[in-house]
Amino acid sequence: MIQTQDLPIVDLPDKTDSAHKGWDALKGLSFDDAITTIANGAVNFAFKLLIAAFVFYLGKFIISKLFQFVRKLMVANDVDASLMTFILSLVRIVLYFILIVTIVGILGIETSSFLALFASAGVAIGMALSGTLQNFAGGVLILLLKPYKVGDYIEAQGFAGTVKEIQIFHTVINTTDNKTIIIPNGGLSTGSINNYSFESYRRVDWKIGLCYGCDYQKAKETFMKILLSDERIVTSTLQDDMDKRKARLAELATEEKENDCPPEDPDCEEEEKSFWKRLVTRKRKKQQELKTKLKTTTALPSTTDLNVERPPFVAIMELADSSVNFVIRAWTHNSNYWDVYFAMTEKFYKELPENGFEFPFPQMDVHIADVPQALISMKNKTV
Repeated sequence: MIQTQDLPIVDLPDKTDSAHKGWDALKGLSFDDAITTIANGAVNFAFKLLIAAFVFYLGKFIISKLFQFVRKLMVANDVDASLMTFILSLVRIVLYFILIVTIVGILGIETSSFLALFASAGVAIGMALSGTLQNFAGGVLILLLKPYKVGDYIEAQGFAGTVKEIQIFHTVINTTDNKTIIIPNGGLSTGSINNYSFESYRRVDWKIGLCYGCDYQKAKETFMKILLSDERIVTSTLQDDMDKRKARLAELATEEKENDCPPEDPDCEEEEKSFWKRLVTRKRKKQQELKTKLKTTTALPSTTDLNVERPPFVAIMELADSSVNFVIRAWTHNSNYWDVYFAMTEKFYKELPENGFEFPFPQMDVHIADVPQALISMKNKTV
């Protein structure tokens, strides 16, 4: 047998007791004393409400300043833009929660009971919003694993666009036709993502059909000549092309700097600026450097061997019904992919006919056989 002991009974404070006591206290007062008591209570509550409103607006001002300070600090330390947007949104939510709890305490509400109520409500809301918590966990995984970052062009969940922000629960992308798409982080962390900006170089493929009977060797030479006429096409290794790009960018930066401030112009020296002007200039410079860094770097190192020879490639792909289909492949920098694709397609259409090649149309050869004379006479008799 299980024996039970009598537990001491603890009287919990009833919240209605205070209300009853206050009402009983008013019953024992005269009308003037009751009006005075109510007026004093109203004045005290109005005073607390005034203080709460002042604290609210003061807290909003402090939160905005802290938000700007944290953002400037992360920009100054070259924090990744993806992590920056996530942390800033999280900091804003935490600071506003602290402000709300402070205001509730000023109004005279017990914060301990409020926090307990909030915790119990949080459990219920967490169970109801399991998908939202999954999005939060997905955002954390995205920032840790970095399958993409702000500035990358990705395709996921049936949408394609440039990543603008990685927030706590969602990722914001901007499509090429300037539409803003908000995708939950939960699906992005568990689904397939095509990151077009992951690699610095991509291969461009064309499929061109020529008429039967064309000179294959001459066609191949013509294709190669058209490809090599564009300096954006990689002719040797990706590493050599990368070095050439860096050299060209350095030359352009030097020329731009010389144009902005010629050495022979003595009035082009930087004037003495005030502290605030220097601070604003430094802030804009950091933001511009961050934008440039997002455009020129990738979140993860390239998995492509940069020292392998990757010259343009031309070959016959298939012998189709009405054409001989050539496959043309060439490597270029990721930023030049679509420009090279459209430019080369236009050159193929223009220069191939100039070199004696024709583009075929779907056609069918019909051969009429000689009909024997006996069949013709038999047909005439039946008629």
